[in-house]
Amino acid sequence: MSDMITLTIDGKSIAAKEGESILNVARANNVFVPAVCYLTRCSPTLACRLCLVEADGKQVYGCNTKVKDGMDISTITENISKERRAIMEVYDVNHPLQCGVCDQSGECELQNYSLYMKVDSQSYSIKDIHRPTQHWGVMNYDPALCIVCERCVTVCKDMVGSSALSTVKRDSDNIDKVFKDEMPKDAYAMWNKLNKSLIGYDADACTNCGECISACPVGALVSHDFQYTSNAWELKKIPAANPHSSDCAFMYYEIKHDSIDNHRTKRIYRVNSEPHYSTVNGAGRFAYDFENKVEEKNKAAFDKAVEAFKGARNIKFNSYITNEEALILQKISEFTGAKLVNEDARRYQEFLKNYSKISGKTLYSSKLSDVHNSNFVISVGAYLKSDLPNARYAFNNSVVMNKGAGLYFHPVADPVMEKIGKIGKTTDFIYHAPMVEESILYFILYKFGKNLPAEVQSYIDSKKEIKTKTVTEVVKENVVEMVVDEATGEEKEVKKVVSKNVSTEVSYEMVSFVEDFGRDEKFLDLVDEMLAKKDAFSLIVGEDLITHPNSENLAKLCGLIDAYTDFNVVIIPSQTNTLGVAQICTLSSEVDGLSVGYNMKADFELSALGDGDLDVPALNQQEGTFTNIDKKVIPTNAALEFKGYTLNEVANEVLGCDVEYTIDYTVKLPINKGYKTVKFDDLSNHFGNDQVEYRGYEINSFEVLKKERVKEANTERLVLEENEIVIYKANPINQFNEFTAIAHEFKEKLQDGIFFSKESFENLGLVEGDKVKVNANNQELTLNAYVDIQIKGNISYVSTFMKNSSSNALFNSYRFNKAKVAKV
Repeated sequence: MSDMITLTIDGKSIAAKEGESILNVARANNVFVPAVCYLTRCSPTLACRLCLVEADGKQVYGCNTKVKDGMDISTITENISKERRAIMEVYDVNHPLQCGVCDQSGECELQNYSLYMKVDSQSYSIKDIHRPTQHWGVMNYDPALCIVCERCVTVCKDMVGSSALSTVKRDSDNIDKVFKDEMPKDAYAMWNKLNKSLIGYDADACTNCGECISACPVGALVSHDFQYTSNAWELKKIPAANPHSSDCAFMYYEIKHDSIDNHRTKRIYRVNSEPHYSTVNGAGRFAYDFENKVEEKNKAAFDKAVEAFKGARNIKFNSYITNEEALILQKISEFTGAKLVNEDARRYQEFLKNYSKISGKTLYSSKLSDVHNSNFVISVGAYLKSDLPNARYAFNNSVVMNKGAGLYFHPVADPVMEKIGKIGKTTDFIYHAPMVEESILYFILYKFGKNLPAEVQSYIDSKKEIKTKTVTEVVKENVVEMVVDEATGEEKEVKKVVSKNVSTEVSYEMVSFVEDFGRDEKFLDLVDEMLAKKDAFSLIVGEDLITHPNSENLAKLCGLIDAYTDFNVVIIPSQTNTLGVAQICTLSSEVDGLSVGYNMKADFELSALGDGDLDVPALNQQEGTFTNIDKKVIPTNAALEFKGYTLNEVANEVLGCDVEYTIDYTVKLPINKGYKTVKFDDLSNHFGNDQVEYRGYEINSFEVLKKERVKEANTERLVLEENEIVIYKANPINQFNEFTAIAHEFKEKLQDGIFFSKESFENLGLVEGDKVKVNANNQELTLNAYVDIQIKGNISYVSTFMKNSSSNALFNSYRFNKAKVAKV
């Protein structure tokens, strides 16, 4: 590759990508360079300065120095060792000696590096200042333990995009001047900053993802739920995948015995992750204790379940299941003739089918990792903050880390998303009316399409119009004036430069699609400015399009964008394994007759919540795989024991087979849908120092016959009558389903109802604790009313995460609807 170079680190010849940092190149090649402040995927802060190296005879910082061809690097010299030792001594100044009770003890980087640098004495001192502990959302912050490495600040800005944390000033005594002369210069500079700084918190911007807790190298940021409950070294790590959203991010369930008296029963104490490589949303990190506690097998209920499956006309289920469970349900359906009913996955399946008719491929072309690496990203029809936080992180990464640009289209105004980039320069947030999504996609084709089909190009051309506008420019002119010299009375010429406004009429091309989503020609100019030096394009498509009344045409337009623009397209699966279910199962609409529900309300229900006719294991009690948004088959492992029956045992009786374990179906996943004959135990599940994700495998996409026919943009809109508002089917941050709802971290502050912006809440005369009547879709429901400070505008959202939520009745398939709302 032309962008690859060769350099030397500690005498070892290494090939590297040009422009990569010395530190990342060293890490990728298993060369150890100490660094506390730097996370692999984030920007450098130079907060710790431990990553000092010598490059071509000059001392530089490994985190922010780019490699060059032929560079000769030494990771340690006598002076570097002296600097690093002094830096670690400074970090240890006044650091509380509470390792025996600190939650980070045993995995603390301050401990590790102090030992590594052989810090056995202290040369520096200063009087300490009282810094009280603070409670922030789901976490506690102890400033006394904080070493102000800024990793929490960096991951919040660069990876998460909330910018809820920042470095702020604190009171302190001045460092004795004698140290400035006696100390190594980097150690003194680091100490001077550390002595004056703390971490500040913006509650309005925080989404309680907990990523800062994972990133903290010491015990300064700890989940208040975990603090003082266990020593880190007592916990057993169980590698797993996020069970609540389709990113299926890598994480660990950390378990040990329940109590001193009960050593046999294990429980989950916390979820942890690898902040250098993977980001886990708040649901994955904190909604971990949703297991189904069953003491023994209920044979009578099991027998009834077998009979119910044998006689069922419908099998109803959601997409919070593994690939193996989906395959088992498919086999039961084929054997008994029962219909498989899953509206979430069926709509997604139909969207993919229509998309493929234009794109010519059975699967979308992109993935979240591609979005991370792009430098121009557009999101349409996805409420990223709540629908899939990791997609928001990817959007942010594209704009912030790659110096890119982004357009975010959505009807719900989102102040948290607006933290990404610089509005009007690198980002623009287009808060449009519902039902204009077709115009947005046509705009993308207008702006970026190449060699479009003739009928599509003709339609787009029909929406163009040449307009004129008056442009006023300030021009400078050289003028000569005659000036009388007061002293001599003589006239003389004086040259001056004067400014004046000049107006001219200019012509420009306008396309009506832009006006459909509420913008004018200035938007076109902004997009042109954003596109400078951009060469990697991603389009994120969300659930609003999949549930749209015109979803078939929207899917085909997405296919056109994939086939005739430089954009790669990723279509967000709305539940954890929506893509897997859509690939594996033949889905239908419900018919009359007996229904069996798998975590769904039905005549006979198998439930992981313990509220059905037969108990089955929750996802944290199962081995299996998911097919995630990156189209990868991702393994997850059981953290906790389940003492009841599994779906596999029921299937053995129904199908008359003898499959020992559910994961025996992993190797049987359908090859004609892109899966491979790989056993569960043979699936890789780790990250490499080269930043490559070695987890599972990517399913194959197949070519299909193209049928290039799309419709014109539909002009139908939601027309509001008097006293009506627009409502939106969405959930609060970190609430995804009935399982997040029962996790104790969220259950204690459970909010289910209708959520207003602060302005709308006040305009309706509502106060905390009020209820409202909501009339929509010929239904009337009484709901709790809440303020969500992280939305703006007049559109309110209605939550549906509770099991069999009655709020679903307020909507048809589309996530938006009209409603009348009145205070009870």
